[in-house]
Amino acid sequence: MVSRAESAAATRRALLDAAAELLDGGGPEAVTLRAVGARAGVSRGAPYGHFPDKDSLLTTIAAEALDRLADEVQAVRADPRVPPAETLQRGLTALLTIGRRQPHLYRLMFTSPSGDPAATRAAKAAADRAMDEFLAIIGDLVGGRHTRRYAALLLTSVHGITDMELSGHLSVDKWHLTAEELVSTLVSMIDRQAKAG
Repeated sequence: MVSRAESAAATRRALLDAAAELLDGGGPEAVTLRAVGARAGVSRGAPYGHFPDKDSLLTTIAAEALDRLADEVQAVRADPRVPPAETLQRGLTALLTIGRRQPHLYRLMFTSPSGDPAATRAAKAAADRAMDEFLAIIGDLVGGRHTRRYAALLLTSVHGITDMELSGHLSVDKWHLTAEELVSTLVSMIDRQAKAG
């Protein structure tokens, strides 16, 4: 027999999965609590029992995505066989991959969280955790003193690369290189700078 808590958790999970599908298919505009409930196959009022509003639901989706990204970067960093420069490249490529596969989710992950306080706190904690993982892999490569400067350079660069690729302004025909090659070039430059400095 399923307990009330298990049933509520399953409904919440179904709502989040339905909202994520709607987000992937049509962006934030496609996500309404009514559409989410219909897609999840629950009553009209069920979404409101779990999320006070659309912003809270979207913020929760972003928080989960940031946690998954942090888990992925942490797993790459934990592999002792992978050198620091390659670890960094893999972490940055994971971010690029989200942008390619789920552009609406990618943008949502880097939007200021809104909605109820619990959702915004969870999103901020997830964002901090993801940032800490990136700072750790960058610090492993460059040392603690320059970590934040290189982190800002790398993350803003990867965001720019991702946005240019998504908008069609970073085509191989035009630039004769891929987004991965750009990321590799950035990591190599920073690796050389760190070793020289």
